[in-house]
Amino acid sequence: MSSEGPPASAQVETFRPRRWLRNPHVQSVLASSGVRRYFFRHRGALVENGAVEHILDCGDGVRLQGFHTRQTVLPQPRALVVLLHGWEGSVQSTYVRGTGARLLAEGCDLFRLNFRDHGDTHHLNRDIFHSCRIEEVVGALAAIAMIFPQRPLILGGYSLGGNFALRAALRARKAGVELAWVFAVCPPISPSVAMRAIESSPVYSYYFLRKWRSSLKRKQALFPQVPLFAASELRGNLRELTQSLVSRHTDFGTVENYFNGYSIAGDALAALDVPATILTAADDPIIPVADFHALKLSPSTERVIVPHGGHCGFIADASLRSWAEDFLVGRMNAHLPDHSV
Repeated sequence: MSSEGPPASAQVETFRPRRWLRNPHVQSVLASSGVRRYFFRHRGALVENGAVEHILDCGDGVRLQGFHTRQTVLPQPRALVVLLHGWEGSVQSTYVRGTGARLLAEGCDLFRLNFRDHGDTHHLNRDIFHSCRIEEVVGALAAIAMIFPQRPLILGGYSLGGNFALRAALRARKAGVELAWVFAVCPPISPSVAMRAIESSPVYSYYFLRKWRSSLKRKQALFPQVPLFAASELRGNLRELTQSLVSRHTDFGTVENYFNGYSIAGDALAALDVPATILTAADDPIIPVADFHALKLSPSTERVIVPHGGHCGFIADASLRSWAEDFLVGRMNAHLPDHSV
């Protein structure tokens, strides 16, 4: 499998953003910006209107929240797509609602899943979120498959959600869940490398740290009887707060052990037997492209790297629409039994 894209039998449309959109930081900021959220508010309404909340039993007493939206363009849905957001995002993130609206327009039903302590779900579980909680996401996927028996079933995610999607796909069959296809957009490959990339940028470091601190304070207010962090720990930088998380709330011991717990680097995905597509940009300022080149993948996994796009951006022009949506729909069509819509 070529590190630059899929095999020759699968043609990839080249992504060529306007010159003023070739800056990776512009792409990354626009991806989740309020400007795009406002610009595409009608698409958000398409996703939210008729959405039905589900509180899923994920095993071991864990509950996760999700929202199911039925498509209305076809007599029967083509597939059910489960979408996962990124770290400190939610089911209402701009990129989730944008992709969700496009999938609904393509005749797919949609299920948007909130990770633990994301969105308005801090009250559902006492223990706090960390990125190694893969079993509860697999449990959520199994619950979704049971509630909605329609097939085919597709799983996808952006950023950390893409990392979770690939790890869940590795475990899905053992959990009794058959996936038709899985996709990941700009997933963290080696978390320790991604952390260093974020630390090297005061802007990205501040962005994630501000959102994480706010989430932790909200969690503490809901569960005041159990001190989550000392005030001094919350004042620490991103790495220091991660170390406190690992020490207080996991059994990993060290930050590196924790990072290794959700790494998908090297040959971690080599055994993936679900058809998969991994999309990233060579200029992603958060997830270094070298990690993608070093992956050892199964024959059923497609790796597509385009020169520009930043982190989850792929915005082509002044319309602010994401080319990633077009790309993913094209790939989905190739994997569904009947894509003559």
